[in-house]
Amino acid sequence: MAYGKKVWIFPDAELPPVGVNAIPGHESIIITNVSDESAQVKFTLLYEDQEPVSFVTQVAARRVRCLRTNKPEDFGPYTAEFGRQYAIMLESSVPIVAQYGRAEPRAVNFYTTPGYCE
Repeated sequence: MAYGKKVWIFPDAELPPVGVNAIPGHESIIITNVSDESAQVKFTLLYEDQEPVSFVTQVAARRVRCLRTNKPEDFGPYTAEFGRQYAIMLESSVPIVAQYGRAEPRAVNFYTTPGYCE
């Protein structure tokens, strides 16, 4: 049985700025691949004021991977800018389960959302 979906969309992405007590905000995409095959995952970042940009990453078979949007080792030249609104679309070679998480220091909370999948 295949778990997950091949396309995921997270329409509300925004790397929050430093907030209460200088606690740094962060956001991440967490991908779980329960298949026996490695997942090639294409990230497309969509913006209000520029053309989309894309990059590909891999999630090994039967593994989980957390990618922080503010870490160049995860997002390369597309590392998120504080306070800039954008959306994230994932397209995977095998079904995956994906989740978006944000540590929001302006309100001192953390939340996640599974996003829309197809």
